[in-house]
Amino acid sequence: MITQKFVDRKAELTTLRKVFKKGALIIVYGRRRVGKTRLLVEASRGFRTLYHLCKEEEVSETLRTLNAKLFSLTGDESLLRHPVRSFDEFFERLPEDVVVIFDEFQILVKNHPRILGVLQEHLDFRGSGSIVLCGSSVSMMEELVSYGSPIYGRRTLSLKVEPLKFSHIGEFFPNYSLEDLVKVYGMVDGIPEYLLRLDPSLSPEENAREEFFGRGFLYDEAEYLLRYELRDLSTYNTILEAISYGHRSFNELKNATGLDGSKLTRYLSILMNLGIVGREAPVTEKPKKRARNSRYFIRDNYFAFYYTFVYPFKEGIEIGMPNEALEHFERNFNRYLGWVFEDIARQFLIELNKAGKLPFRFTKIGRWWRKGEEIDLVALNERERKALFVEVKWKDLSEREARGILKDLERKAELVGLDDWERTCGLVAKKVEEKEELRKESWLVWDLRDFERLREVEKL
Repeated sequence: MITQKFVDRKAELTTLRKVFKKGALIIVYGRRRVGKTRLLVEASRGFRTLYHLCKEEEVSETLRTLNAKLFSLTGDESLLRHPVRSFDEFFERLPEDVVVIFDEFQILVKNHPRILGVLQEHLDFRGSGSIVLCGSSVSMMEELVSYGSPIYGRRTLSLKVEPLKFSHIGEFFPNYSLEDLVKVYGMVDGIPEYLLRLDPSLSPEENAREEFFGRGFLYDEAEYLLRYELRDLSTYNTILEAISYGHRSFNELKNATGLDGSKLTRYLSILMNLGIVGREAPVTEKPKKRARNSRYFIRDNYFAFYYTFVYPFKEGIEIGMPNEALEHFERNFNRYLGWVFEDIARQFLIELNKAGKLPFRFTKIGRWWRKGEEIDLVALNERERKALFVEVKWKDLSEREARGILKDLERKAELVGLDDWERTCGLVAKKVEEKEELRKESWLVWDLRDFERLREVEKL
């Protein structure tokens, strides 16, 4: 059952409230279901606010609704006798201290492109309150403030609302273990709407069976979101499925999809702009070589889960025969979580870095690979010439197993080429026995119990 829980967003709330006090043009955007509307509702508490959700309707109907909301806000009875007939009139009659929120603004622009020119005039000659333009079409919202747009150069703030971090999703599932939370994060990422769709009385696996393989809300959400942003859905499906199968380099993807190189470049660029796909290069790679040695990955866990466990088996799921999909899920989910846990470990190290709980403060962090050798996470401070090498294992490890992994990590660290740097090696795992014994040997070792302690500190 969906509740109205509001989690985190402290930095975004502070930023928005600060600019609301000054009067500004604010662009707020991000993928659907990420919580933009709720953020704006919370941020505008205490301000005189006119909120309007833009719809597919005639402009006259939009103006009629805006007139009614303006009357409700101001009590100005002249609006009943002489309602606003244009957006020029609407902005002319706005009180100076009002925060106006246009949600799904891209719909209004599509139906009435002249609104941008009207906004430009209002901002240049009359504007004093705050205007918030919020939208889920990431590409269109970014285009609104690009060069050539009537409102180009007039925004005070452009805020992209990102999914919640792993450390906050436990607030949706107070009775889940951290291991269960890793599973949930691997299924739906930090998208508030999806987290609220899951039943906290069921296990993560049971939720997956109902929502994905039982054709619940989350079953076809991925393709719905892509249709909202993109054309030629079949090509994007092909690319995302290929990445989920492990084709990570550009040449691998080119061969797997059969796409021309220039077309593949364009499609990948669009997916990266939407935040669905990411590209990484070895963290030590020089800028000129990064493009040649880069890999692609699905950075959004919801899409990664969908294209790994659901999309390849859609035909069977559609006809009510999900057995093959379920078997694949049960057989491979734990291995899939290994990749998810690497991202969570990265977030964990970033939080430790902010808190000053590492041997040094790193300025960059990423993966490293060369000639068949890989290190999950390498954190660097290039000015101080200090490096932290970390392996991540979604496993319960004995002291002996952990020691073997750390010894091998020391070997791989020698291959990175940071010979005169100060180097530290570490391990993050689901559970590690005798952590303190390993720490006595100058290794850094963490497991889910340390995640729990950090989470408790953050709540204070």
